[in-house]
Amino acid sequence: MPRPRGDTMERLLQAAVELIGEHGYSGTSIDEIVERAGVAKGTVYYHFSSKAALVQALLEDGLNRLAESFQREIEGAPIPIAALEALVRAELAYIQRYEAFAKLVMSEMWRVDRDWRDALQPLQEGYGKVIAGVLQDGMAAGEFRSDLDVRSTASALFGMVATGALNWLVFQRERPREEIERNLLGLVLAAVRA
Repeated sequence: MPRPRGDTMERLLQAAVELIGEHGYSGTSIDEIVERAGVAKGTVYYHFSSKAALVQALLEDGLNRLAESFQREIEGAPIPIAALEALVRAELAYIQRYEAFAKLVMSEMWRVDRDWRDALQPLQEGYGKVIAGVLQDGMAAGEFRSDLDVRSTASALFGMVATGALNWLVFQRERPREEIERNLLGLVLAAVRA
């Protein structure tokens, strides 16, 4: 979810992220966004040149915040395994807190036909670099397998946690987060441990 920018803008961005998370980019119109937000249609075009620009701004802000939360979580982790565990917990907590944004990311981030694809590659690399750094540290310390393809593994781990978190929130919300966290941590550690 984007950083607050005033009540009108906050309502607009919240409505956009919710609707696009629910119906996808193509299934959401500017008219639906302004109706849900309770703002004038001109508000969108005052701040953004198009619906694509609005979505790009949402994705940029949310993914930057995710990368920042990842970086904060690994600071002070005594060993790479502890840092990886902290990343899983941070991603799960972020997705729970910003569920609509997570749905937006999972439905739109990897579409190759979107205007924002090239602009978002550095952002994807940003949170990926944090995970990759933890993996490299773990490999150097002998805690993680030495044959890991760091870039692919970082992407796969991020995707696994995101998919597991959304599956929990959409289909199994009654399960406690600690149980989901324990299961995901087990899968992640089994995949990378030496």
